[in-house]
This record gives sequence, structure tokens and C-alpha cells, in this order.
Amino acid sequence: MDLTAAGLASRVVRELGSRADELIAEVERGLRRELPELWDDPGIARMVAENVADHIAAGLFGLEHAIEATLIEPPPADLDRSRRLARHGIPLGTMLRAFRLAQTIVLDRLLAEMPRFTDDVELTSAAARHVIATAAAYVDRTSEQGVAAFQEERDRRLQWRLSMVNEAGVRIGTTLDIARTTQELADYAVERFADLVTVDLLDAALHAHEFSTEGPLVLRRTARAPVSDDGPEPVTQELHTCPDGSPEAHALITGRPAKHHGDAAGAPRIHSTLVVPLRARGVTLGVARFSRHRNPDLYDDEDLLLAQEIAARAAVAVDNARRYSYARATALTLQRSLLPRGAPRQSAVEVAYRYLPAGDRVGVGGDWYDVIPLSGARVALVVGDVVGHGIHAAATMGRLRTAVRTLADIDLPPDELLTHLDDIVLRLSGETSDDVDGEAAGDLGATCLYAVYDPVSRRFTLARAGHVPPALVTPDGTAEILDLPPGPPLGLGGVPFEAAEFELPEGSLLALYTDGLVESRDHDVDAGLARLRQALVRPAPSLEEVCDHVIETLLPTRPDDDVALLLARTHALGAGQVATWDLAAEPAAVSRARSDVSRQLSDWGLEELGFTAELVVSELVTNAIRYGRPPIRLRLIHDRTLLCEVSDGSSTTPHLRRARVFDEGGRGLLLVAQLAERWGTRHARRGKTVWAELSDSAELPLSAFTQA
Repeated sequence: MDLTAAGLASRVVRELGSRADELIAEVERGLRRELPELWDDPGIARMVAENVADHIAAGLFGLEHAIEATLIEPPPADLDRSRRLARHGIPLGTMLRAFRLAQTIVLDRLLAEMPRFTDDVELTSAAARHVIATAAAYVDRTSEQGVAAFQEERDRRLQWRLSMVNEAGVRIGTTLDIARTTQELADYAVERFADLVTVDLLDAALHAHEFSTEGPLVLRRTARAPVSDDGPEPVTQELHTCPDGSPEAHALITGRPAKHHGDAAGAPRIHSTLVVPLRARGVTLGVARFSRHRNPDLYDDEDLLLAQEIAARAAVAVDNARRYSYARATALTLQRSLLPRGAPRQSAVEVAYRYLPAGDRVGVGGDWYDVIPLSGARVALVVGDVVGHGIHAAATMGRLRTAVRTLADIDLPPDELLTHLDDIVLRLSGETSDDVDGEAAGDLGATCLYAVYDPVSRRFTLARAGHVPPALVTPDGTAEILDLPPGPPLGLGGVPFEAAEFELPEGSLLALYTDGLVESRDHDVDAGLARLRQALVRPAPSLEEVCDHVIETLLPTRPDDDVALLLARTHALGAGQVATWDLAAEPAAVSRARSDVSRQLSDWGLEELGFTAELVVSELVTNAIRYGRPPIRLRLIHDRTLLCEVSDGSSTTPHLRRARVFDEGGRGLLLVAQLAERWGTRHARRGKTVWAELSDSAELPLSAFTQA
């Protein structure tokens, strides 16, 4: 029987099949030499070895039994192995090279064996062509199927990775809190692809300092998500130094991620680790470490890419939170520096106050309060609210508070003061609209309540510009919201403000506040005002406790808006502390005024101020007689200091000037300014009042009369 090409190939394969182990070992050696990446992972290396043996066995079986190449069955696990290579991140080209390299080695062995079975060159050539064609067809078919399975798995993995990254973008960075953001990263990674995650941030980055590779790298542990039977361990945010040469140090310095296999130092159960730096906007913020000890699979390049993408999302969220925290802290510092450090010394009212910034999502606002001592033992109470939030609102608040204090210093009535303040807001709004950087651009608006209390007359005069009205609690426990003309918000212009006046019993409680105290998403303003009245009437041993009770009752949680609260309990100056004289518009009234002042100071036990007070009163009364108009009135107020006031019917404001040696006049107000701690002029509807505040530390300055 003549030997055919297929028969020769079958005999050669049958002979070689007895030494199949040698052939498989030769193929493995070739793959290890040409494609070492397939042998880095023990699991992948074992799978590749099994696949080589199965494919060689299938190919030899088909050649031995002369089966058509299209009918040779590939190994049952072939497609699953291709998918596993895709999941492990092995490139498609590597898989195809492995097919061709194994084909070449097997064909070389088969062709080398053929001359041993026949001397017929034509038969050998025909058998060689048969073997090559069959092997090529088999390899082409199995590689095509493998490529399809590989690409299908790669597409599925890509979709999975994209969905993971998208989900991470939703779940990481839900707040602007740095610790919570890093913990969200750790929790998410543990759920998806890690058994243990730690996140360490550079302490310098947390404090807005530049990252430097010089010196030790100080890290703060901000998140940890271990998988253990006892549950997650608490994070105490302890500081630690990153060891030189460690994977974390390398990632921080180079900015490149890395994967490591084998037992980790101090954690022998961990067999695979990813170390990924957290970088955002060109700044290194910290490092995240993802480890496996329960999952037997080692991390591959696909896992590293996924960890990088998720860490990049988390780094942006951390950087946003870091920038927001820094900006918020700056705005809070600015705002608190612009608010009163303490209540000024005055006798008209006892005050207590609170300021609460809004929640983290809203940012610092422009609420403010102020207590301003005025002439005549009076006091001004101010509460205001700048529209908007952030550092610009805080800065605007500071400018408006300064403007209010300046206007209050010239003793403007509440309605006139708000009119001037409205003009200032209009000018500021024009400046911000022209801001070239655009950060502060936009309409500027504010509300304000300005009130003046006089402890002598117990008169309470106030006006508001779009602000919520104050609350009043009388000594008998009756609480009400004062009915005031509303007035437009500041910044509209062209609309007048109207003041209201009330006479208050001594011991009345006044509550001035911003709308954040009584208005929220849970209830309207009317409900908030009702709760405020109930909270104010509750008895308390001190005004501070009343303040605390109001805050606890109306704001059980973090407020949605800034809140400023100013409480004031009124006092009155009795008849024994105030002395008043009506004076005739004649020179002789000056000596009578000095005598009256001397007697009154003796009655009050202030003889040591007698000489100074007589000099000041003489000058003020003389000026009123010479330059003013009747009626002329002298008033002394015995408060923390001695207040001297002379009123007349003229609206002309006296001005201080320095008299020369040969000038006959001009030294009166200079003398008053030298003797008094403070002095000034306030205007009324009719006339004016020139006042001076004296204390026992006042001395007669001879330099006022000797300078040329």
C-alpha cells in the first residue's frame, strides 16, 4: 500500500506523540524566552502552560487521524482562557504572538522528523505542505475565536471600568469635607476591587503649603477601610513620616503609580498592592494604597489603570474640598475679624450676641451686628445682612460696618443714616460691576436695622432697610414684633426711609437678628417669629442664657444661612444722674452756669472734676451765646464719665481751629478738645448739641495757649 502525504504526516505525529512532553516543554521554553510577561503572574503562567499542552494535544490528534482542520476541536477552556488574559490586561498582540510562536516550534519539530520515515522527496514535500496547511488553518481558526472572545471581554471590561469610574464620580466627593471625601474613596474601593485601603494626605497640602521633596514627607492618615470581622477601624488622623525609599515615597516624589506583589512589610497576608498618588491640577495631595489579601488574584495593569482613574476623580474632589476649606477659613477669619471683639463699655443696655456661620455647602455670609456708644449716654444697636456668601460678602460686610460706625459717629438719626448708607451701597455696587476679574461682579444688596436707645428719655428710635423687624419683651413678659415702616433694601436708591420711636420701660428686652434665625426651608417667617417670641419670654438668670436658649430652640441643626443675634436689656438713667438748666442768651449766664455746675458736681461727689468741668461749660455756653440762637440749655449726665452738653437753636456746626499768638478768639474749642476725652456735635430736627465727655484723668494742657 502506497504511503500518502496524510499517512506520512500521521506516522510522524504518532511517533512524536510518544514524546509530546518534550515538545510541550520546548514550546514553553520558547514562550518564556520570547514572551516573559506571560510568566510574571503564577496563575497566568499555569494557565498558559495548560493551554499549550491542550492545543498541542488537539493539533497532534487531528493530524494523526487525518481530520479536517475545520473539524479539529480546540480545547474546551480555550475561550475562557482568552477572556482571562483580557481580564488580566495581557495585550492582544502578546496572545497572537504566543499562537504563532508555538505553531512555529511544533512545525519545526514535525518537519525535522519526516526524513526519518521516507527518502521520497516529493512525498516529504507533500506531507510538509499538508502539515503546514492543517496547522495554519487550525491556528487561524482558534486564534480568530480567541481574538473574538478576548475583544469581547476587553469591551466588557472597558464598559465595567467606565461604569466604575462614573459611579466613583457620583459617590466620591459628595461633600466639601476632606476627611469624608477620602473615606468615600476608601469605602468605594473596598466594595469593588480592594480588601484594604488607606489614604494619606500630605500635611503641607492640607495647610495650603507648597509640596517640597526636601526633608521628610509628613502624612496624615485621613481614611482607612479595612475588611475584617470586627468592622472598620476608626481613623484618628494621626501624623506619620513616610519612610525614604518606600513605595509611597516613590509615588509622591515621581507622581507615578506602581503595583507590587508579595508580602508587604508589616502585613504578611497582603500579596498584591497598588500605590497611587493623589494629584489634581498639578499638585500632589497625597497617596492611596490598595491591597489584597482575601482576593487571590494579583493586581494587573487593568486594575492599576482603574485605580488611577478613580484616584484622579477623588483627588479633584479632595482638592476642591481643600480649596473650599481654605477659602471658607479665610472668609471666616476675615468676617470674625470684622465683627466686634467684645461689647463696648456703656450703661444704656446690657447686651449678648451670637454669630453662627451657615453650613459648609453654603459658605460664609455677610451678616453682622454692632453696638456703638453714642453721645449723651445713648447707644446704637445695628444688625445687617449682605446678600450672597463667600469672601466678597464678608469683605462687603466689613466695609458697610465701618460706614455705619462712621455715620453713627456724627450722630445721624436712624432714617438719615440709612439714606447715606444706601448711597454707599450704590457706589460699591458700581465698583463691583466694573471689576475686571469678574469675581465680585453683580448687583450688591444688603439689609440693615439701625436703632438708637436713649437711657435718659427711655426713647427707642429705629429704622430698617428691608430687614426683619426686632422683637420686644416688656418687663411683664409680653412679647411682640415691633411694627416698623419696612423700608427698601439697601442698594435700590431713590426711596426714603422712615423712623419709628417707642418709649420703653426699664428692663425691656430687645432682640435684633437676621432672617436666617427665623426663616428656613422647614417653616416660613411667621412660624419662625412665633417661635422666637416663645423663646424670648422663657425666664433665664442671664442674658447670655437667653441667647443660648434662642439659638437652641430656633436652630437645633446647622443653619442654612448665616445668623446674627443681638439681645439688649435696657437700663435707665434716673433723675439723680441728670441735671438740666435753661440759660438766657446773655453773657451773665456763663457765670451762673459755672456755679450751677460746681454745686451739682459737689452733690455727685465729683469735686475733682470741678475746675475742668467749669472751664469746658464756660467755653461751650459762651459759644452758644455768641454764635448760636435761643433756646440754650445745659445738661450734665453722671454716667461712667461726666457728660457736658450745651444745646441751642442754631444748626451751625462749630469747627476747631488753632489760634495764633495775637488772635483774640479761637481758643475755646481747642481748650475743650484738649480737656475732654471726646467731644463733638449732634444735630436735631431743630438746633444742635455740642457735647464733651470728661473723666477724672483730664488735665489742663498749657501747650494749648503757648504755641504760636
